Amino acid sequence: MNWLDKLERKFGRYAIANLMYYIIIFYGVGFVINLVNPEFYYQYLSLNVEAVLHGQIWRLVTFIIQAPSDSIIFIIFVLHLYYMIGMELERAWGSFRFNVYFFSGMFFHILAAFIVYFVLGLSLPMSTWYLNLSLFFGFAALYPNMEFLLFMIIPVKVKWLALLDAVYFAYGILQAFLPAYGGGIFGVVYKANAVAAAVSILNFLLFFLGSRNVRPYSPKQVKRKREFKRNIRNASKPMNYGGGARHKCAVCGRTDLDDAGLEFRYCSKCSGNYEYCQEHLFTHTHVK
Repeated sequence: MNWLDKLERKFGRYAIANLMYYIIIFYGVGFVINLVNPEFYYQYLSLNVEAVLHGQIWRLVTFIIQAPSDSIIFIIFVLHLYYMIGMELERAWGSFRFNVYFFSGMFFHILAAFIVYFVLGLSLPMSTWYLNLSLFFGFAALYPNMEFLLFMIIPVKVKWLALLDAVYFAYGILQAFLPAYGGGIFGVVYKANAVAAAVSILNFLLFFLGSRNVRPYSPKQVKRKREFKRNIRNASKPMNYGGGARHKCAVCGRTDLDDAGLEFRYCSKCSGNYEYCQEHLFTHTHVK
């Protein structure tokens, strides 16, 4: 069992299902804000460490709403692509793992912004552009031979598009070290892009290399997880096992009346609505 499995067992119930759906809504809001007032995002919502340290802590979250484009035609295409990739990753990994991948990317952006501020004294306007592009790396790692139609005509395998993506990342990082891009406000922007690109790549590497057995869930596993969630919803009204007991272990038969501190959980690998106490949740024989 890798670290992701352990985290999912403990915190999986807190995962946000259909996360990319909400992210796309945030991007839409950011796009509208940019149309109404292009400066509003950078004045009040962007990841500005100096402003955060002066009490504007909402920036640690609101920086994510920056739209990937200010062109209405391009934004429709990009958001559709992001939504498709994000939802496919969530179907393949499950909601919890996709949440971890996306939110850890946000965390690394925030951490990098603070490190740069305290070490170099710069408050870099870090965007989410590279964070979004890193989703494509995850998609390519899972489905390298899937084909996209470039310009709606030319079939290109995802792995080759991911290679172009990697070149773009490398160029974004390299710009920060080129003398021609090092001066003035544009030099700060290029440095910000370089840091954002670097931490996005770091997030991808840590997620995949740190959990070598991360692979898409099989259709059988996806079906089982859906049945598990449906059973949880159906069991939202506690059952009555007699004498007022609402929970009962399918192995030892103990109920919540036997020990008020005893915790009960449903098993996602059992076929049916089976509940187990904390001592038998991971040791019982799965019902098929």
